[in-house]
Amino acid sequence: MESLYLLIPLSVVFIVGAVALFFWAVNSGQYDDLESEGERILFDEEKPDQPAPPVDQASKDQTATQPQDDQQNQDV
Repeated sequence: MESLYLLIPLSVVFIVGAVALFFWAVNSGQYDDLESEGERILFDEEKPDQPAPPVDQASKDQTATQPQDDQQNQDV
């Protein structure tokens, strides 16, 4: 019974703190837009103003020879 003298005021202080934290979050805009952050990760951010980086001739030659090498390895 004596522990209730400590636990009841402690729980009231905890509830008041949780309610204050909740109202702070609502007033600061934490719950304004819940959907866009979850959807943002699903879509790539493409920037159409920037052109694709140029590809040098050496990397073109390597990509052209790779499929042929793979075909030769599969025949063996």
